[in-house]
Amino acid sequence: MITLEHYLFLSALLFTIGMIGVMIRRNVIVILMSLELMLNAVNLSFVAFSHTLNSMEGQVFVLFTMVVAAAEVAVGLAIAVAIFREKGTANVNEMSLMKW
Repeated sequence: MITLEHYLFLSALLFTIGMIGVMIRRNVIVILMSLELMLNAVNLSFVAFSHTLNSMEGQVFVLFTMVVAAAEVAVGLAIAVAIFREKGTANVNEMSLMKW
């Protein structure tokens, strides 16, 4: 039987993988995907606790989080594509809009 601890372990593992992806990788698209993985890990925790406590608040919060995350991805991807077209690179270290 799958218990709350299994879900929390999976959530912690996914969050750790996402955090390592944000810290290690330099590609903007990979960083955005790693952020999404971290958000989904937190959403999994909310749903697991909501199911365990027989409450719907966690699942409603996950629904709102997914809507905000979808908007964030759309805006972030549009900004990343615009910067790539301007600078010609997707590497975060080579993108500096503040330099003259």
